Amino acid sequence: MADPLYIGLMSGTSVDGIDAALVALPEGQRPRLVAAHGEPMPPALRERILAMTQPGDDEIDRVGELDVDIGRQFARAALNLLEKAGVDARTVTAIGSHGQTVRHRPLARSPFTLQIGDPNTIAELTGITTVADFRRRDMAAGGQGAPLVPAFHDAVFRTTSENRLVVNLGGMANVTCLPAAAGEPVRGFDTGPGNVLLDAWHERHHGTPIDRDGAWGRSGRVDDPLLDLLLADPYFDEAPPKSTGRERFSLAWLDERLADLPDGDLLAACDVQASLVELTARSVAEAAERWGSGHGSVFLCGGGAHNAFLRERLAARLPGHRVTTTAELGVDPDWVEAMAFAWLAHRALAGLSGNLPAVTGARREVVLGGIYPAGR
Repeated sequence: MADPLYIGLMSGTSVDGIDAALVALPEGQRPRLVAAHGEPMPPALRERILAMTQPGDDEIDRVGELDVDIGRQFARAALNLLEKAGVDARTVTAIGSHGQTVRHRPLARSPFTLQIGDPNTIAELTGITTVADFRRRDMAAGGQGAPLVPAFHDAVFRTTSENRLVVNLGGMANVTCLPAAAGEPVRGFDTGPGNVLLDAWHERHHGTPIDRDGAWGRSGRVDDPLLDLLLADPYFDEAPPKSTGRERFSLAWLDERLADLPDGDLLAACDVQASLVELTARSVAEAAERWGSGHGSVFLCGGGAHNAFLRERLAARLPGHRVTTTAELGVDPDWVEAMAFAWLAHRALAGLSGNLPAVTGARREVVLGGIYPAGR
């Protein structure tokens, strides 16, 4: 009998594209990546998404239309993945769709989080049962609704042979501390900006959001007064559970701090980029040292794992620790998050919890996600 197949769909804070992973979930064994596909985000759609991450006019109509349009794009990513893999949609048990986060307010008077990409549209266009809206049930149980992927890290990467630290360098950076001791809880939280400011600053000055291998950042020098000003944001000293997003760390946030810096407008753009690399490296390393459980090996995943300069700076900030990627553990670093949402879809259909209260701050474990049947 063939192993059950699931699809995981993920579009992160960088909004550069949709990661689609076809995952086999054999009973009692670790998930296996069968095929993967990256669906570029159309530029016009990306601009609409970025505009929606900040408050603006006529938001209800804009988000309503955007919800459907993103749902169509997610469905296209899933169908293109299946075509690429030569797999019939009828053999796929379910899709787990994280959706596109456009607002995340865990500390509001009435905490809320909003991921759009209509799952009804995805289920209708693909003919595959879709599980979506993973974050809000955790938030209803008193949690932050994020990060959710540490539960997957725990299931797939934890070992009794060593403490491990998994660092996801996405738009936001988050860490998962996996202790070797069986009775010790997993910890995980957003440390602050990952690639989001690096991409935005590069796009402002070069027209594209990716600093290949960190070459531009490497060409600059860290400006210590700017770095100190960036690190003065209270978020970095907040104790976990904690999560964040573009609502807090955006180009506007950076511009405000440059404006507060004497002669900040005279800084070379490449020096700002170098300082942003150091911001990510230092905030990740200091958070891991402060709130981690004495980590051993460090495993990177996410888009930032390809930034050679960022990897070097992170390794320099974590002396005595081996820094590598999740590829060493048998999981391609580009597809960890998409695989996680395939796994979470499986958990939802089985009625199993998907959150870790020690990570999110929820009162209890809960089943995550709403189920939208294919209706075949």
